[in-house]
Amino acid sequence: MKKLEEQMTLMVNEINDFRNGVEQLEKIKDQLKATKIKMDLADYKTTIEIHKQQMTSCLKSIKSFENRFENTIMQAKIYPNWAVVMFVVSVIGNVVLVLYLFM
Repeated sequence: MKKLEEQMTLMVNEINDFRNGVEQLEKIKDQLKATKIKMDLADYKTTIEIHKQQMTSCLKSIKSFENRFENTIMQAKIYPNWAVVMFVVSVIGNVVLVLYLFM
């Protein structure tokens, strides 16, 4: 009987310890739910600002290159002036010769 009482006492103590542990875990769970984690965005903001500045400078350089390229294309001459003049003179000369031969 004495052993049975000792075992029952130990069992009751274990159950009470288990209940206390569960209650503590529930308190911790409630605290975790209530806890809000804040992120420190200062480092990210500076990194984003630096990246934004780099992108702005890249866009400016691309625009500058595009403008220079367009100006170069607009000023480019496919045929030299002397070749155009010679072609026009030869066409006019051919027309005059053809008209002279048929008259």
